[in-house]
Order: sequence, then structure tokens, then C-alpha cells
Amino acid sequence: MAKTTHIVVIPSAGFSHFVPIIHFSKRLVQLHPHIHISCIIPMLGSLPAAAKPILQTLPPNISTIFLPPVNLHDLPQGLPAVVQIQLAMRHSMPSIHHTLQSVTSNTPHVAMVVDSFAAVALDLAHEFNMLSYVYFPISATTLSMHLNLPRLDKETTCEYRNLPHPIKLPGCVPFHGRDIYAQAQDRTSELYKMSLKRYTRCRAVDGIFVNSFLALEKGPITALKEERRGYPRVYPVGPLVQQSGDDDDDDAKGLEHCITWLDTQKVGSVLYVSFGSGGTLSREQMNELAYGLELSNHKFLWVVRAPNNTKADAAYLGGHNNVDPLQFLPCGFLERTKEQGLIVPSWAPQVQVLSHSAVGGFLSHCGWNSSLESVVHGVPLITWPLYAEQRMNSVVLSEGLKVGVRPRVSEKGLVERVEIVQVIKCLMEGKEGREMQKRMKELKEEATIALKEEGSSTKTLSDLAEMWKKLAWENQIY
Repeated sequence: MAKTTHIVVIPSAGFSHFVPIIHFSKRLVQLHPHIHISCIIPMLGSLPAAAKPILQTLPPNISTIFLPPVNLHDLPQGLPAVVQIQLAMRHSMPSIHHTLQSVTSNTPHVAMVVDSFAAVALDLAHEFNMLSYVYFPISATTLSMHLNLPRLDKETTCEYRNLPHPIKLPGCVPFHGRDIYAQAQDRTSELYKMSLKRYTRCRAVDGIFVNSFLALEKGPITALKEERRGYPRVYPVGPLVQQSGDDDDDDAKGLEHCITWLDTQKVGSVLYVSFGSGGTLSREQMNELAYGLELSNHKFLWVVRAPNNTKADAAYLGGHNNVDPLQFLPCGFLERTKEQGLIVPSWAPQVQVLSHSAVGGFLSHCGWNSSLESVVHGVPLITWPLYAEQRMNSVVLSEGLKVGVRPRVSEKGLVERVEIVQVIKCLMEGKEGREMQKRMKELKEEATIALKEEGSSTKTLSDLAEMWKKLAWENQIY
């Protein structure tokens, strides 16, 4: 009888972090069928509709256990989404503990893997005699920033954005303090203090998984693996991105609409515009983007979401309002651009769009999932970061890898239409854009190699799975 290696996976309550750790879990059991995962899922409100098709595709050796949902109204109001997620995790701890008692009572588990926002659950790994790991759905550059933040905090007396010189982390492209992720921009805030505690806690785990690969971020990955720096063992296992075929019936209708239109366009002629599942623009910025797209005279496919003048991450938790976003477009825009572009309300099948031969560029918010999807499909970028760690990703993509161009923000805090036209033309028709296209195609090939049987990411995961298997055998865990 084949031995089974049991592990626990705990996502966080936020949708944008839930999806990446599920992709990681699917990849793990696909490569190593002897592994069985008990996936304990904390809930913040109801499960987003977009999560349902992903859960329906889970293989039988991933068991899902949904915890009682935390009510948003039970949490302090007006807090950033990432704080709400972490508070929801604290509220879920009794349920997590009870569930772990149940799943491990007759079947000991060898390891626990938690999402980075679920780090509060790591203490339970020791209690239940499991190795502890964190899955970070981010770049190795951002991971390096996380792990070095406690040291930087001690060395810095001002806000990071006021530092007179770039921040230089081992192996990473230098970046300005204003481009550090949002939760570090106010060092007096509760969010920043929570981040310091979380990253300090993460240094004590048995290992960290990061959704990147050696050819993409050789400098930071090599530095993170140097034992003398005192980091936990780092395992680059990417690129792990959403695959086609995970769509439900409603998604399939949107897929057909987008692909039918793209089929009528020339190869490499379309700019895909999307700010991810959580990004929103202000009303004024939405107008500037609309006019910029129109004036560029380039074909575009734009996923439009209703504007929000207060929060760039309005949909971060997975919720979407029912307001028709098309009503906020400039007067006459739809009629004037009906031959130039396709406007899609709220959602588009991003993986299928990026893989289509008609798409030659991606105007993106630079969420790491979208960035990796762009790499996997070889599509260069206009980098338009909004929140979280997206500014750091923009620096990696535009200044480090040189596969993207970043528009300038005016003194009004807007990317204005003239600038938008300029970066579109740079990407879609200029010499610099052709060079970015060439470099991105090379990264696409490296991404494919990393996931092959003997590729760096596959081998990294396989070596760890074999260690778990040996440990389970030695402890007679079946």
C-alpha cells in the first residue's frame, strides 16, 4: 500500500491571496500524488463567486474545510483591507485550532503551509508537531523587503519615502522609499506595526515558498539563499498562475465575447487594459485613461470597473458592487471608439486574452499574479501600480527586467492623457517596445523551462516533497 504524506494548507481570508495558495496546492499534488492536503479555509463574509470554479477543479487529494465566516461588521470599520484580513484571521484562530485537532487526531500531518497573511496560525504548527512554512504569492524582491524590514526599521529615523537615497537590498534592483509597499508608508500606523510583527515571525519558520523563478529574479533569489544572511530556507516554485479551463458558465460567455473580437484583430495590435480583481481608479483618472486610449489610435481591450475616489483597492476582498461601470465613461466615448476598442464591464478571461496572438501589450496594475501571467505569455507591460506592493513590482519590471514602461504621475496625482498616449506608442510601436517584447519572449521561454520536470522550480518542490515523505515514513505517518 502506497504511503500518503499529509500536510495542512491554510489560506488567508482575502480572495487575492486565496487563489495563489490554491494554485500552489494543486501544483504540489499534481507533481506528487502521494501528498494529501487538508485545506482549512477561513472566511471573511461570503465566498466570492470567482472562487467557486477554482474550488470545483480541485483534485481528490485536496480536501477543503470551510470555517465559520467572520462577519465584516464584527470588525472595526474603515480599516485597510489587509488589516481586516489579519483581524479576520485572529477571529478564526479558535476554529482553526478545533479543525486541526480533528484532522490530526487519527492522521498526523508532517507540515503546515500558511499564506503570508495567515502567519498568526504558525504557532499551531509547533503545537501539532508539524514543520512550518509560509507561502508568499509575491516577487522575491518584495520578500527580501519583508524579511529586511525589521532591520531597516531600526536603521531609519524618517518615513521611507523621505530617504535621500535609494534602498539597496541584497541582489535587488535599488528602489526609492516611496515605492515600498503601501503598509510601510506610515511607520506610526497599526498596519505597519502588524507588518513588522508578521515579518519577524516569518523569519522563524522552517521554509518560505515564493512565487518566482531563478531566471526571473536571480539576484534576490541567490541572496535569499545565502545561509550567512540568516534567512529561513527559501523555495522559489513559480511561476504558478491560473490555467485556462477554470471558468464557469457565466465566465465562458465573457470568454467567447472577448476571443471572438480578438480573432478579428491583427497579430500584436491590441493593448489589454486591466487593473486586476481589486483595482479601481478615481473618476478623474478613469476619464484621463479613456481619452488616452482613444487618442493613441491603437486597438485596446479595456476591462472597466466603476470608479472609486477613496480607495484604489476597493474590490480587494473579492466583493464587487452592482453599478454599471460603463455609465462613468466620457460622453460619446463608446460610440467614438466602437471600431477601435472593446469595453468589457468588470471582468475578462485574462489568461485567454494574454495568450491570444492579437495582444501585444498589457497595461497592468502590476499585481504579482498578473505580472507572472504576462511573463508566462510573453506580453510586455505598461506598469501602472495602484496599491499593496505593486510599485515595487513596477520597479522590478520596468527598471530591473526592462520588460515594461512606467508612466509618469503629474503634480495633480494623475497619469494624464498625453502621458498615456506616449507610453502606449512607446510600447506598441517604438524601438524600446520592440526590445521589451524581445526580452519578454526570452523570459517566457525561461518560465516554461522552470516548470519542466528537471526545471529549477519543479526540482525545488520535488526535493522538499521527498524530504516530507521521508519524514512521514520515519514517523510512520500513513
